[in-house]
Formats: sequence, structure tokens, C-alpha cells
Amino acid sequence: MSDQDPRPDAHTGDRSTGSESLIAPAGGESQRRDPQEIAGAFEAENRSPSQLRRLQHKHNLSLLGAIGLFLVAVILTVTALGSTFGWFERKDYRGEGDEPVTFTVEEGATVDQVAAALQEEDIIANGERFMTVFNEDHAGDYVQPGEYQLNRQMSSEHAVELLMQDEEETDYAAVPRTIRMDETFQILADATGHSVEDFESAAEDPSQYGISDEFPTIEGYLHPGEYRFPLDATPEEILQEMVDSTDSALQEAGVAEEDEFEILTVASIVEFEGVPDIYDDVAGAIYNRLDNPDEGTNGLIQSDASVAYGLGETTVHISEEEKDDESNEYNTYANPGLPAGPIGSPSTEAIDAAANPAENDYYYWVTVNLDTGETKFAATLEEHAANVDEYQQWCSENEGKCQ
Repeated sequence: MSDQDPRPDAHTGDRSTGSESLIAPAGGESQRRDPQEIAGAFEAENRSPSQLRRLQHKHNLSLLGAIGLFLVAVILTVTALGSTFGWFERKDYRGEGDEPVTFTVEEGATVDQVAAALQEEDIIANGERFMTVFNEDHAGDYVQPGEYQLNRQMSSEHAVELLMQDEEETDYAAVPRTIRMDETFQILADATGHSVEDFESAAEDPSQYGISDEFPTIEGYLHPGEYRFPLDATPEEILQEMVDSTDSALQEAGVAEEDEFEILTVASIVEFEGVPDIYDDVAGAIYNRLDNPDEGTNGLIQSDASVAYGLGETTVHISEEEKDDESNEYNTYANPGLPAGPIGSPSTEAIDAAANPAENDYYYWVTVNLDTGETKFAATLEEHAANVDEYQQWCSENEGKCQ
């Protein structure tokens, strides 16, 4: 008998043919490879070229899909941001435009207002761009009122050129709201070179401007706004232009000639007693007092501003003694009904409010914050007293502002 082991290769400690093998790692110890890893490696080594191409194609498609999703996300983000910040808004048109259009610059219109109107009518693409172009050569200037032949979708440069080509030297005067006749004369004198006395003399006879004899002075007809007077305009011509502006506002509000005194007088009080957002409510409360003399305030308007006008002062604080003075024809605490005349020249908005007052049940109002113009209304004296307390509290916290 032989002493050898009958099993094949028993002396080697390894099977030369089989599904497992030992690999000596760097540490010198043997470890067994995972069968699936071996199978995968085998499969990869034995794939055909066509299989490899298909796998590469799938990989490429996946990569392209990922890139596409990324680009879509970028586009959506940029679109959202662009819409928010106006990145894609057209800033200007090119050339002289196409469709002819007549563009009107209203009397007293600022350059900002002209720019907004041009954009609204699609004459220019962007009002801010227009302002930039305008200010390059015309900073501090204005656009003469009148009609201009322009085109839709024209460049800002060309629009400025056409609007300013007929520019002439004029005297510019800006007349704000809530000022009186004497203050207006001073503004006109400063703007034109005529003296205050020249305007006072020109205003002595209001009837020469078509003003009713009901009005004691030209007060009420010196319409606020921006004006450009010819350099050679006389004081009479200047005043006539302002009176004409008031007449236009009255006509637009549908005011009949016989109602002009009442409307302008109420409108002047409305303007001094409130701010534009509440003009119609103030007007409604005033008419409630005038139309119901047996209720509320017995027909008394009780306007501090009108009393102050009669005193020739600008204070908002009227003493009880001053409120009791019947000799002041503008004292609406002592004298029922309308005062002797307007206490200023009202704006178009105030005239509209007086002509179309709000329907409310208010009889009282008080401005509780002189900085913001916040005004509170009341239907009863008790409610009004609480609002007056709020006003007095504000005065105590803002020393010197209620004098």
C-alpha cells in the first residue's frame, strides 16, 4: 500500500480548479473574496463591445438629464428674480418710433409726471430712463405745457429732443397749497421780478378777471400749481392765468356759476382742515353743519383756520376770547354759515371734494396729529371730546407744535 493521500493535490493546501481562491494581502494574511464580487468582475471583463456601448449610452443620458434639470432650475430661479427686480423690463426703445400720437403736457405738470404719462401711453419704454436722459442736459428745467406730436415706442433721447426743442425762457413759479393771497404774491414777485405791490395793485379789482362781486378779494382764485410765465408777462396777465386755472377746475367739477362762492369757500376750509385723503369727509361734515342749523353745532362751521385767517395769523391755537369775537367776519365760531370769503385758494382736489362731499353723519372733526395730518371724525359731542383729548395729549408730547 502506498503511504500517499489518495485525494488529489492534498499536499498543496489549495485547489487549483474551483470557485474560491486565496489571495495574500499586504499583511501576509489570506482573505476570501466575495463570490458576487468575483462574478461581477468576471461579467465586466467578459462584456461584449455592444453591451459596453449601451451602458455608456445610459450613463450619458443620465448625465444629460441631470444637467437638464439643473439648467431648468437655474432658468426658473433667474426668471423669478428677474420678475422681482425688473431685470427683463425694457429700459428703452430705439429710434423715432412708429405710430403718431398727440401728447399733452398739462399746466403745472412736473417732469416726473410727464415721464410717467409718456410711459403709460407707450411713447417711451421706461420713465426712469427718460428722467436719466432728461437730466443729462436739462436738469432743473421743465417741459412747457401744450400739445406735442410724438410717436409710440420712441427712444427716450428722441422724446426729450422733441419735447425740449421749442423750449423758451420763462419765469417759473411754484405755488403750494394752503397759503394765502399775500404769500402767493410774494412767490410771484420772487419768480417774476415784479414787486408784491405790483400784484396787490393788480388784484384790487377782482371783477376784471371775471370774478363775482360775492368775493371780497381775489382770494380763492389763485390756483396752486406750477406756472411758467412769459418773461414779459404783466402782473395782470399772470393773475388772469391763475384765475383761469381755477375756472377750469370749477368747470371740471361741474360747479354752476351761482355756486362758485360756496364751493370755493368750503373748499378752502377743507384744504386747511384736512389732508387729501379725507377732503370729502371734511366737506361732508361742513355741509352737515350748514344744512342742519338746528342740530349739532347750530349752523356753526367752527373752523380754527378761518378764525386765524380773519386775525391775519397762521396759528392753529385759537383762544376762547378770539372764538367769541363776532366782529371777525371769518370767525365761524361766532357767526353761523360761511365766512366772508375763501381763506385760501383751493386745489383741484379740494374743489372736487366740496362739489362732491361724502355722505356721512359727522358733525365734528379734529386733527389729532399735526405731523401726519391724522384727523378723527365724530357724530356726537361726546365722541368729539374724546378726540380733542387725544389732540391735546399729542400737543403736550410735542411742545411748540400747537402754538
